[in-house]
Amino acid sequence: MKSSNDLRVLLRSIDRKSYPAYKELAGSWQFKSYVFCIDHVQGDPFASPSSVHVEVPLSRAGFPKEYCEKRCMRIALQDFLLRAMAGQFAKESSQAKGSGKSGLLFISRCGQKVLERSACVIEHDRIIIRFQIGFPAFGRTINAGELEKILFGTLPECVENSLFFAKLDQRAVKAAVELSEDQEALRAQMREHGVVSFVADGAILPRQSGVSELPMKGAIAFTSPERMRKTFILPHRGKITGMAIPRGITLIAGGGYHGKSTLLEAIQNGVYNHIAGDGREFVLTDRTAVKQRAEDGRSIRKVNIDLFIHNLPNRKDTTEFSTEDASGSTSQAAGLIESIEAGSGLLLLDEDTSATNFMVRDRLMQEVISRDKEPITPFIERARDLYDEAGISTIMVAGSSGAFFYLADHILLLDNYRVREITEEVKAVCAHHPAPSIHAPGFQIPEFHRVLPAFRRIQSRDSRHDQMKVKTFGVDSLSLDRETVDVRYLEQIIDSEQTMALAYLMRYCLENLLDGKRTVRQVVSQTMELLEKKGWEAFCRGYVPGGLAKPREQELYACLNRFRG
Repeated sequence: MKSSNDLRVLLRSIDRKSYPAYKELAGSWQFKSYVFCIDHVQGDPFASPSSVHVEVPLSRAGFPKEYCEKRCMRIALQDFLLRAMAGQFAKESSQAKGSGKSGLLFISRCGQKVLERSACVIEHDRIIIRFQIGFPAFGRTINAGELEKILFGTLPECVENSLFFAKLDQRAVKAAVELSEDQEALRAQMREHGVVSFVADGAILPRQSGVSELPMKGAIAFTSPERMRKTFILPHRGKITGMAIPRGITLIAGGGYHGKSTLLEAIQNGVYNHIAGDGREFVLTDRTAVKQRAEDGRSIRKVNIDLFIHNLPNRKDTTEFSTEDASGSTSQAAGLIESIEAGSGLLLLDEDTSATNFMVRDRLMQEVISRDKEPITPFIERARDLYDEAGISTIMVAGSSGAFFYLADHILLLDNYRVREITEEVKAVCAHHPAPSIHAPGFQIPEFHRVLPAFRRIQSRDSRHDQMKVKTFGVDSLSLDRETVDVRYLEQIIDSEQTMALAYLMRYCLENLLDGKRTVRQVVSQTMELLEKKGWEAFCRGYVPGGLAKPREQELYACLNRFRG
């Protein structure tokens, strides 16, 4: 391996040459305490910045061995180091003199949730941190002097202050990894006690705004209702008390703007761990939970929606239902069945984002239109069996139909962001009113042997190369060549880097696994197993970019199900 001095000499030799001469720098260079690798050099100063990474031996970084032994603690440490490096880069925010993206230092920006990212990976013997540098230029002429300042001045200082235990706030590092261990310990105890979601006393659920993940200042802290309060013992924090939502059917009711959707949103994002100070550190939910909603216009491929929709007037087969333009009810029925296929043990619903005719039919409507004339079996008539027969729980926000009260095992009332448990009171009221129809015959979960058609790539101007071109648009959509996958309504995709990772995983599925023989379950499980065993390298040809965040397998299922190609 060449030395940092060799890099300096080479860099000076190409000064003032045409910009493509920067490509001579590609490779690995040994600095005093780390290896600096240039993976991909940008084509010109206006293109995406050059991709680089730094490798620091764990033995030199000096972190306690136990911080890397448990998966949860290792991921928390990776997250901490990435935030530390981003903080250092922020101090060096001014660009070098020059054109285009000259001198830009870019690294993944973490939100309030802790995700496993390609930007920082701890392996058995080293820390790898990936980022981008805009190689400086005047016009399209190399400005080696400015790059030398970055590589031999700015970068060594950032690395030293971010990736070495002795230079970090060691108490903060310890707190971050211990928080992750507490969170995982709580998740384990939740599973043991049949709890699908936990909201700690003192949690801050409201966010600053619809576009901010930060906790709202001055918000009312959460207090658990007495009848649902439970205490757990964590390895570092000790006792923690909060609302434990058990398996079964839980209804969240209350007036408008009193916090129902805020509570559900916190619950749905409880599939991820949060950082200290977020207010939702101990709002944790079954990691397989999936938020359900209507999704007009989506495509559906060979999904058995017969549990909810059957006997269509056009005699269309609902055991292998396909459409390019789903209605609200068919989209929600398909999404629910697809989530069960993806292994979800908890369904999350909000009446406001659901198809009304899919959720409930009142008594008068049932009298006017008999069951044999109505192809939709509403969710209310299947929810009980979903839990009793299939073990699938439901947490639902209801604001318009009291029929759900008869169904619920637990009923929560939100009043100005304060929660009361009112199950007994509501059931007493229900006893004085005629019960609606909340059960339908013929319950049976489909057997999931679904096979999607083999993928055949159509060559076009955008797909003449061996590898499919991938592109993403925030958390709204991703594209493979020219085929767009709309993920706007997958509310548990919370980071644009997850969308990019899904594009890479989708490309692998399409090119290697979607052969018309493997089931959807086999395609997804083999892809996620490969990611677990081989890491990001298995999905990236040439080099691993720094902008990937691991999604859940439920989101990979959802992307495959929405791919129209």
